[in-house]
Amino acid sequence: MRENRTYGSVRGGRQAFHLHNVYERSVEHAYSTRPAMQNIKLNDGTVIPRVGLGVFRARDGEQTEQSVLWALEAGYRHIDTAKAYRNEASVGSAIRKSGIPREEIFITTKVWNEDVRQGTTRRACLESLQKLGTDYIDLYLIHWPAEGYELAWKEMERLREEGYVRSIGVSNFHMHHIDTMMIKGKILPSVDQIEAHPYFTNQKLIDDLKERGIAVEVWSPLAGGNHAAELLAEPVLQEIGAKYGKTSAQVVLRWHLQ
Repeated sequence: MRENRTYGSVRGGRQAFHLHNVYERSVEHAYSTRPAMQNIKLNDGTVIPRVGLGVFRARDGEQTEQSVLWALEAGYRHIDTAKAYRNEASVGSAIRKSGIPREEIFITTKVWNEDVRQGTTRRACLESLQKLGTDYIDLYLIHWPAEGYELAWKEMERLREEGYVRSIGVSNFHMHHIDTMMIKGKILPSVDQIEAHPYFTNQKLIDDLKERGIAVEVWSPLAGGNHAAELLAEPVLQEIGAKYGKTSAQVVLRWHLQ
């Protein structure tokens, strides 16, 4: 496994990606051939891998394609992209080149703020499907609670009912956003993708989401940006890593998953 390509937001190497971790709600163990991967079952019955590769800031083209191919080769089965990342087409290309059956790979993408504001969520979803080269999206998220997110959610509910997406969720939402959305919404979000890491645990929101049966997915688990190097250099993480023969990044990821 190419370590610097596996752990997101690590400086150096060929990437500055965000690895997504899904906090456990009700764990269902499922194993791929290499390496073993755990899944969880979302509140709508969809099964999602607990660990995935996010391609934020990955350049469209070879960089994204190769990173996704490396991740799939290493055993990853969850790839997270977004319209705003402008690399959906490269993600789709890599998945096709991998030779792995589509149904074995979990794809997440997101509707961007302008589409939410302009009421064009449906069009954005169909465009993402075309770029990804697939006829369904496993998890479709509202990227941010931009103005109009309540109406965007209603459209996402319809997209799910029509089979274009299997699960729908949100990203960067607080509980009051979800409560407002559910005044007219029928389907509870399956996921809320939020920031959390040892420097910003966001525990209150995590606890509230888990109480509501909404799975928590984390971006920037290694703190991201300039803080990633600082976090990975923390003496306590290095000491734990040395004791168990792991990197600081591996220690942090285990902290998230446990």
